[in-house]
Amino acid sequence: MTTLTIELPDKLAEEARSNGLLAPGAIEAMIRDALRRRAAGELLEAADELAAARFPPMTPVEIQEEVNAVRLERRQRASRA
Repeated sequence: MTTLTIELPDKLAEEARSNGLLAPGAIEAMIRDALRRRAAGELLEAADELAAARFPPMTPVEIQEEVNAVRLERRQRASRA
């Protein structure tokens, strides 16, 4: 467990405290939510970059070849473990 010390303006700290936002569970929930939002933002950013790259669409045969390659790789890894 990690202990954090934060500095807030008195008025903000009092308002946060009176609204239950300084309780450990509330702070944990806020941090988890911020991490989820950041991850979602990064995913959307990556999707935008991928769309901007304008790769040609894959044919069904190409898609199946990729699926087969991933499955083969997983089987090979599992057999080594």
